[in-house]
Amino acid sequence: MWRAPLAGRGCRTEAERRAPIIGAVTDVDRQDRQEGPTPRRAAPALLGYAGVRALGLLALALWSAAEGKSWLTLLTARWDSLWYTRVAEHGYGWSVTLPDGSVHSNLAFFPLLPWLERLVSELTPLSYGQAGMVVSWLASLAAAWGIFAVGDHLYGRRTGITLAVLWGALPVGIVASMAYSEALFTALAAWGLYATLRRHWVTAGLLASLAGLTRPVGAAVVAAVWVAAALWVRRERRAGWRLVAGVVLAPAGAAAYVLWVGHRTGDLLLGYLDVQGQWGNGFDGGVAFARFVADKFTSLPGALAGTGLIVGVALVIWLYVIGVRQRQPVPLLVYTGIVLALALCSSGYFGSKPRLMLPAFPLLLPLAVALARWRISRSVWVVGGLALISAGYGAFWLNGSGPP
Repeated sequence: MWRAPLAGRGCRTEAERRAPIIGAVTDVDRQDRQEGPTPRRAAPALLGYAGVRALGLLALALWSAAEGKSWLTLLTARWDSLWYTRVAEHGYGWSVTLPDGSVHSNLAFFPLLPWLERLVSELTPLSYGQAGMVVSWLASLAAAWGIFAVGDHLYGRRTGITLAVLWGALPVGIVASMAYSEALFTALAAWGLYATLRRHWVTAGLLASLAGLTRPVGAAVVAAVWVAAALWVRRERRAGWRLVAGVVLAPAGAAAYVLWVGHRTGDLLLGYLDVQGQWGNGFDGGVAFARFVADKFTSLPGALAGTGLIVGVALVIWLYVIGVRQRQPVPLLVYTGIVLALALCSSGYFGSKPRLMLPAFPLLLPLAVALARWRISRSVWVVGGLALISAGYGAFWLNGSGPP
């Protein structure tokens, strides 16, 4: 129902003529695609993604050595990774009181990654932070596989491969190699969206529930499942038990944790929002971010940075608009729109916004479709160049301000 009308066609459609740069890939073996994203079919995507991330880790190791720092510490024991490891080691209830009186509680961090860190650490000699890094490495491969599955399902194998490798070559792609929750969330989201597109409702609901136990933006996956189910019921005039089960399961993970935090804090419904508010996180429609950008124009260096931020946001919005014109499936558009809205319109620390948009992989679909139409050699040069830039930026970033 939600497959883009351009997919798998052997001739140019009206949609392709209107937007030829994002037309469908036509050299696709239909029978092979019906087999699904098997390991054999996804192998080039996984190898390409792994190569890009290995390049990023090599650049980080060399840069860190030159700076006299440990690349392993940067990946496992800095910024938010410390909060996750403390949850894994000591559980919830730990907080820090800042000089201004605000309280940063570890209740702000959702539990699935710490649970997996504790499990891996108990089964291996790894520390909690190292276990979190291993979880992220494995999850990032699962994410690349799921991203390939979505791209392959909609536009063919070459687009799926390109999409997965492009996601790994994002400037903030190094976050997927850290003991952070972005890789785990993206894996659950990508496979949840794939299950939704295939109308595997129970699987989609379970994955959405797990995504909701990973990050607050799990609401985006829940919304995608609900919208897809609503559209299906509207079209078919029926709702089987699997669809109902998926719809009910989807919000269960996030709802359970938010209500548990509310119980811990004494305010069942607003407790979690109060915890986030203490961290300075809230949804203000982008007012605080707009002020942050505007303040950059008080000096020449700041004006350059402000201009870069405006260009970056404009590019993200443009890619989303292209996705709409590309007639991407409605669940993908809903998911991406919510991820972007929560990232750009929140009042939290602005340095975190690039990594908060990392799970919005459908933004890359128009680029992946376009690159997949090029000659392979030309596409490899472009993606390889992006991978080199990503590796250098990631090494510079983690040895500098880093991703809070």
